[in-house]
Amino acid sequence: MSTTLQIFNDIFVSFKMFGSVFADTWYWIFPMPFYFLFKTIWMNYIIDGYFGTINTVMLEIIVPKNVEKSPKVMEALYIGMQGAEKTYNVLEQFTDGAVPARFSMEIVGSGGDVHFYIRTPKNFRDLVEAHLYAQYPDAVVVEVPDYVDSVPKLIPNEKWDLWGTDFEFLKNDAYPIRTYRYFEEDITGKMIDPLSGLIEVMSKLPPGQNIWLQIGAYPLSPSWSDKEGKKLAEKLKGKEKKEEGLFEGMINDFKEVFSNLGKAPFGPVEFEKKEKKEEQPLEFRLSPGEKEVLKVVEENLGKMQFKVKIRFILVGRKENFDKSMVSAFVGGLKQFNDNNFNSLKPDNTSKTYSFLMLKSPRLKYRQRKILRRYRDRSFDGAQVVLNTEELATLFHIPDMSVVAPSVSRVEAKRGGAPFNLPVE
Repeated sequence: MSTTLQIFNDIFVSFKMFGSVFADTWYWIFPMPFYFLFKTIWMNYIIDGYFGTINTVMLEIIVPKNVEKSPKVMEALYIGMQGAEKTYNVLEQFTDGAVPARFSMEIVGSGGDVHFYIRTPKNFRDLVEAHLYAQYPDAVVVEVPDYVDSVPKLIPNEKWDLWGTDFEFLKNDAYPIRTYRYFEEDITGKMIDPLSGLIEVMSKLPPGQNIWLQIGAYPLSPSWSDKEGKKLAEKLKGKEKKEEGLFEGMINDFKEVFSNLGKAPFGPVEFEKKEKKEEQPLEFRLSPGEKEVLKVVEENLGKMQFKVKIRFILVGRKENFDKSMVSAFVGGLKQFNDNNFNSLKPDNTSKTYSFLMLKSPRLKYRQRKILRRYRDRSFDGAQVVLNTEELATLFHIPDMSVVAPSVSRVEAKRGGAPFNLPVE
């Protein structure tokens, strides 16, 4: 009995000591976590409010029948979108939620038909259309209703089901993914369209089933490459600067001082001198594979960059809902992965699955959350950084000679206005 009382007494004393320490230190521990929590909640709220004031339009690109162009020409559109890059001061960000203009490039498979959309702020509509017509003169760009309104707002329900996920990078954002330059046949030299496999999967969808791929993007300032990307490049070269932190430097200084206290009465004190190591030239220090990685990273950093949100949803009626389409589509995205460079992978925090306790309600919550974020074109959750070449690889007008006939096409060329049309 006395042993039991002693145990409880020890526990009580431990809690009392913890309470005493907590009372003396809470104001040092809690402010920072609460600040970051408040900042996250507030910024999400204020940014949503800011975008609620922006008028957007949904444009469908009806593809020319005989287009056979490389994805490279699509880079002109993304370079043009860099014109929307704008830097806001801290006050504008925290009080108004002001952020750069956001665009959303979307590929939609619906019951076997495939459509290409761009959602853009209304004031940038002319910019988008001008660059599309410049590269694809025979394309037709029309304003259409938002396709997300074709399904209920709350899914899953009695008739509808969905599966979705965001995508993130496996490595640092400065590593590029495999782009259209690597989709060329060695023998014929002909390019294999990077989207052909994904479009083929979408064309196999039965009626009532939909695949949505959303690629939201907004332009980044050139400072991203200078600040973040160059760190990786220097690391790959073996020139990464290891800076001592304040406390680390103080500790090292104290160690050096105290280690010399015993020597001071008997002679001059000599402090350790850091000798500069002679390094071999870079070409001798790196393997052929490392040289290739360094080359593509530096090429990546030399291009204009975008902050990008990639989101995928399979949504359809329950009677023929087939989750195997998820594996087929995600497998198609893996063609952009390269073990030496970078890879896209599903983000586990957004993926619509759950396990252990309260499995069903947690799954339903995840499904409805990702659908809500998709409808809002939200950037919440995992994001990546892509350059113009990577964006052109993931979203471009496909080579119509190699893709499925399910893509919406222009059957006749657009005619120009008569040269003698009277003008007031």
